[in-house]
Formats: sequence, structure tokens, C-alpha cells
Amino acid sequence: MIIESKRLNKILMTGNEAIAEGAILAGCRHYFGYPITPQNEIPAHMAKRMPDVGGCFLQAESEVAAINMVFGSAAVGARSMTSSSSPGISLMQEGISYLAGAELPAVIVNICRGGPGLGNISGSQGDYFQATRGGGHGDYRTIVLGPASVQEMYNLTFLAFDLADFYRNPVLILADGVLGQMMEPIVLDDCRKFKMDLPEKTWALTGAKNRQPRVVKSLYMGEGELEERNWLLAKKYQKIQQDEVRYEEYQIEDAGLLLVAYGLSARIGRAAVNMARKQGIALGLFRPITLYPFPSSALADRAAKIGKVLTIEMNTGQMVDDVRLAVNGCCQTFFYGRPGGGVFSDEEVLRYCLHVM
Repeated sequence: MIIESKRLNKILMTGNEAIAEGAILAGCRHYFGYPITPQNEIPAHMAKRMPDVGGCFLQAESEVAAINMVFGSAAVGARSMTSSSSPGISLMQEGISYLAGAELPAVIVNICRGGPGLGNISGSQGDYFQATRGGGHGDYRTIVLGPASVQEMYNLTFLAFDLADFYRNPVLILADGVLGQMMEPIVLDDCRKFKMDLPEKTWALTGAKNRQPRVVKSLYMGEGELEERNWLLAKKYQKIQQDEVRYEEYQIEDAGLLLVAYGLSARIGRAAVNMARKQGIALGLFRPITLYPFPSSALADRAAKIGKVLTIEMNTGQMVDDVRLAVNGCCQTFFYGRPGGGVFSDEEVLRYCLHVM
């Protein structure tokens, strides 16, 4: 459902709809997907809107088919996207590895549900490892963005397509079922005004009538060819780690304990910080926006000054590994989580904060 308010110049949208509309306005004209809860509003919105903009919506026969269709359309230089939820993303992992190996840009959206296995349809953050460690086979990484609001679901979709094109790499938007179903008023800014300076797609397969043929592949059988290719990809990932780190800080200047959280957990963490501040408790929040590249240096700097860090996640402990690697023993680290679709409250988080302060 989309409800427009002219007085506020805002539109009421679900997170899933915001991602879909953001993708269309960012120039995505090829969407391939397969239905699974709780992300079905994305393909539903795409099916409705793609004919309006001359685009292609295709419901594939499976998630495996969908990601390989993305590969094909990305190979000709088209802005292409798919979306799914946890087990569906698992089925796409081979294709995502192929995209990374062939250096093809694509946007993949994961609206996480509870797991492992079929799990349930409640929002969860149990796919952090899968997203930030590549997920498929081989030496590769995907850029991972973690929105925390419906407005960010929209804004970060623009960024995802630009990053994908700039680095010729898959970009994954990692949200959850709560953010996907949540409805908030958002401003449909023209995010293209923040557009990156993108290179021409001289690698795209556009026909070779008047030029030399181009080859898109991830198969390298010659002696040492694949090793050389992997080092070339590693150099790209190093540049991403250097140039594309994004994070948000909230009330950290005098904090005696630093919460670290992303996505929905960060929203709850922010509410806990506000509650704590009203009670005179010095609590702060550090929110990674890029989950890969992880903002390790910035977090280490803040953590060393504050001395205590509490990671909160809707899982049994995944991002906390990156937090511990970042702080490298410079402060005390704690974890609080709820897996399988369990969502903590701000009061619950604050109680645990008081326990470790």
C-alpha cells in the first residue's frame, strides 16, 4: 500500500516497496525473482511498475534460475536485480560467486527470516555470516549494506546500483522481515544527484559488429591464470575496504558503554540509548551501515576510548566476531542476542547494559 501526503511531501511505504521503487528510479530495468515470504512485496511492486517504465519483470521457476537470469542481463550492461529471503538466497550462492568471478554488477536483496532450515517468517539477522563472507565458493566478497529504516531501504538502493557498477561487483542489501514489512513515511528524493562518477561499461556484451569481441567469464584453466585473477579481485576488495566504509555514531562522546548494532537492532539500540540518557546513564551507539566493508578502524578508535562494547544482534552472535576482530582486545566486549525471529525490546537491551556497565 502506498499513501501519499502532499502536505508533508512524503509517501507512506513499506520497506519492501521502498527498495523496489528505489531500484526502478535508480535505473533498474531487469528484475528476476521467485516468491518467498517476507519479501514478496518487492516482486509484487516490480510486476506492477516495470511495464510503466519499459522494463522487464520475470518470475523465474526458481531462485537458481533467477540469479542466472541476473547474470545474463548484467553481462550486457543492464542494471539488474533480484530479491529473496534467507533460504532463497542460499540457493543463489553459486550464481553470486559466478557474478563476482566474472566481475558483473548486480544488486541482490535479502529480507532475512528466521533459520536455519525453513525456520519461520519472522525477521532475523541470522544471515550476517552468509552475506559478509561471500556465501558461495571461492575467494570473493560482496559489498553489503545494512539499512535501518524505510528511508534507508530507498536511499541505499540507489547507492547499491552505483557501487555495483563502479566496482563491477555484486552488492547485497541485508535487511529483515520486520524492516521489509514496516511502514514509514519517506521522502522520494532524487538520489541521482548523489550519483557516483561511473566508468563506461566497455566490458559489456553489446554485439561485436564494429569492434573486437569481448569475453565475460569466471573460468581460468591456464597455469597460474586463476591465481592471478584472484589477486586482481583481492586488490579491488582492498580498495573497497579503503574507500567505501560507512557508519553512524549516536551519543558516543561521553559514553561509558558503546552499543554496536546494525539494521533493526540498531533502531532498538537507539531507543535504549535515549531511555538511558533520560535516566542519566551514559550510553552510546555505533551503527555499521556497510557490513562489508566493516568499519573496523573507526570502531576500534571509539572502543579504545570508551573501554566497553556491547554488540546486540537478532541471532546467536555473528557480527560480534567482526567487532572483536576490530577492537583486537583493546576493551571489554559483550554480546546480547535473540535468534530465530526473536526481537528484543529497548527495555530489555537497557537492562543488559546496566548488567555489564
